[in-house]
Amino acid sequence: MAETPDLTALVAPLAEALGFDLVRVKLFGGKGDLTLQVMAERPATRQLTIDDCAALSRSISDRLDALEAEGRDPISEEYRLEVSSPGIDRPLTRLKDFADWDGHEARIVLSSPIDGRKVLTGLLKGVEGDIITIYVATKGEMEVPFSQIGTAKLVLTNALIAATRPLSMDGVEEEETEEELVPEGTEDEGQI
Repeated sequence: MAETPDLTALVAPLAEALGFDLVRVKLFGGKGDLTLQVMAERPATRQLTIDDCAALSRSISDRLDALEAEGRDPISEEYRLEVSSPGIDRPLTRLKDFADWDGHEARIVLSSPIDGRKVLTGLLKGVEGDIITIYVATKGEMEVPFSQIGTAKLVLTNALIAATRPLSMDGVEEEETEEELVPEGTEDEGQI
């Protein structure tokens, strides 16, 4: 199962009411193992705290329970609700995601091939209108209509880790160096 427009329309105002941007709503799995995955973020930090996830989860659960009580349950089977931040190697689901992560590596799976390719991996080079430009090493710059993207996500690279380090290091002073983050006694063995 893929992204579900009715569920997205249901969840979006709940996320917005809490000050979050909705990144993705996806229903997947099969009978007995159905998961409703909701990814959201605070606009300023691109992350959610555990308390944020809990608040959004409660809000979604309350709304879905109310709809069920009215006989209008949008998910008729049992399911598990999973609420999270999108993470470092996040999915790119909105046009603005491609602009926000310009200069970073992404993997795009197309709904139909462009120049004989259905999967493009390369550096995001900008967005103009609804056209995304990606630099693919073997092809050069390629233009991809947003409507032709099936799925897309950032590729975990050192540059991406460096760009998100202050966001992903909750509770760690930004001034600390990598050496200070390595547990004592492991420097010589090359282990972390």
